[in-house]
Amino acid sequence: MTEHPAYRQIGLIGTGRVARALGLALAPHSAAPILVQGRNPDHAAAAVEAIGRAQTVALSTSLSSHCDLILLAVADDALPAVIADLATMPLSATICHVSGRSGAALLDPLRAQGATTAAVHPVMTFTGNPAAEVARMHGARFAITGADAPAIAAARRLVALLGGVAVEVAEAHRPLYHAALCHAANHLVTLIAGAADALIAAGVAEPGALLAPLVRAALDNSLDRRIHALSGPLLRGDRQTIGNHLTALRAHAPELLPAYRAMALATLDALDRDESALRDDLSRQSGC
Repeated sequence: MTEHPAYRQIGLIGTGRVARALGLALAPHSAAPILVQGRNPDHAAAAVEAIGRAQTVALSTSLSSHCDLILLAVADDALPAVIADLATMPLSATICHVSGRSGAALLDPLRAQGATTAAVHPVMTFTGNPAAEVARMHGARFAITGADAPAIAAARRLVALLGGVAVEVAEAHRPLYHAALCHAANHLVTLIAGAADALIAAGVAEPGALLAPLVRAALDNSLDRRIHALSGPLLRGDRQTIGNHLTALRAHAPELLPAYRAMALATLDALDRDESALRDDLSRQSGC
């Protein structure tokens, strides 16, 4: 616990990976042990063990009456029910959800009951190692959305305690923001997995080791220069090379062909070049 904790008591609804990491990070900033509520008693007990200075509670009334900060760290689809439960009682706490999908408007029923409400989404992955994730929060970006200035201030205060950097995202732009994150992170996994499978089909025993330097350099360069980091046959307009790729994929990795074609066409769009011959090749050889 810090010498002058930022909160009297913190409440946590949720027991999963995100909840455990946030609880561990915030435990020193709560004067009293963190209160943890979850549907599954075993999961709640495991979350308490991971956090340390924490204890389980069964009812939301325990959180509303004791806590000045309540975090909702549950699945997106579970949020409405949790909010509806809390909205049946008077509130004075700051209440934040950590979903990327939704903004602060989802919390309006709690705001109507007196709470200060905001969406605070950590832009990082959680793999189930709370200590490592607490360390990764330092310097990480957190997308914050609030209905008013006090809510934004409360969200910034929370992010600062976690060691992160707050980035405001407007309510209307939350779906676009979340789509961008999923496109970057989830589709990157699909992209690398497909490339690794094709390398295995080509006889490469350790595709990850072969790909790592290339992909890391491409990632660093693209974060810095976006589409201007592109290199390779599409940039050069090398039809023969692309044709060889399509033939090889059709023969040995046909499951990768639709993704290769789609990404190649998207790359040509991003380059904003005609390249109609290449586009025809991609469409024709993919069987479209």
